[in-house]
Amino acid sequence: MKVLSREDVASCVGEQLEASEWFTVTQTQINQFADCTLDHQFIHVDPEKAKESPFGGTIAHGFLSLSMISHFAKTFSLMIDGMFMAVNYGFDKVRFIAPVKVDSRIRCHAKVLAAVEKSPGQFMLTYDVEVEIEGSDKPALKAEWICMQMVK
Repeated sequence: MKVLSREDVASCVGEQLEASEWFTVTQTQINQFADCTLDHQFIHVDPEKAKESPFGGTIAHGFLSLSMISHFAKTFSLMIDGMFMAVNYGFDKVRFIAPVKVDSRIRCHAKVLAAVEKSPGQFMLTYDVEVEIEGSDKPALKAEWICMQMVK
């Protein structure tokens, strides 16, 4: 995580940030996500039946891959000096491009698209994020993620 002064926030626009660590998506995690979201479609939770699908096995929910961005942000996100709170403000242009098969490794790449002080001490940061699947030509997803940081 990179720490910036208030004065340097605007200069980070266009910067490609450090890629996150690799993360292995397990069947246990997929099952737990299914339980939380009540989405128990067989392509996620039934390994035997999913073998017959075009995916050849179970895949992670697209929203599971998207939700991992919060975890990955510990590595790539910017922190403005004096920040006491950050909140997820939302997403723009979310696209699920390729399925994440069980036991695949994923990581996140991010670029700063915008950094604006919306009001004194309240900064909106917009990231262009891509979740990469190890060994795949296509990413799992691409999105624009918006975060709000409150700074003392």
